[in-house]
Amino acid sequence: MKSHVLRPLWLAIAVVGSVLVARIFMVPDDFGVHGDSFTYNFYRLGNVQEWKDFPAKYQGRERCARCHEENTEEIATSKHVNMQCENCHGPGVGHPKQIKKLPVNASRELCLRCHHYLAYPSSQRSALAGIDGNKHMKKKECRKCHNPHHPNLEDM
Repeated sequence: MKSHVLRPLWLAIAVVGSVLVARIFMVPDDFGVHGDSFTYNFYRLGNVQEWKDFPAKYQGRERCARCHEENTEEIATSKHVNMQCENCHGPGVGHPKQIKKLPVNASRELCLRCHHYLAYPSSQRSALAGIDGNKHMKKKECRKCHNPHHPNLEDM
């Protein structure tokens, strides 16, 4: 064969060989197929216990309802019924023992994640009340006019 064909061929073989040698040193011994998982059955077996020991940061609405019944009842009748408390209040890990009060994200950006108007007719967000965040009360926090636990203007 001509050298212009052999040189790239040898280079490709060298690259593949280098990757295979590097894999021997870089991939942990317990990595492989260990049963069904979300990673196409390839994962590190030692990592399973690490994930079991990892503390869950988000606790869920049920945990919040233990102490905040009035808020969970109020939000259960509102348009935000599908929202989890921690979407606005932040992760509940450590509350109430280490963290006495969860910080509330009162920024317009939080509300506009869902309520910024999208003109897509097939969007599931088309059913949400959409506003143009650049025009509608742009220097004011949304919660000055809207109660996030019951977001109807007539209920203020």
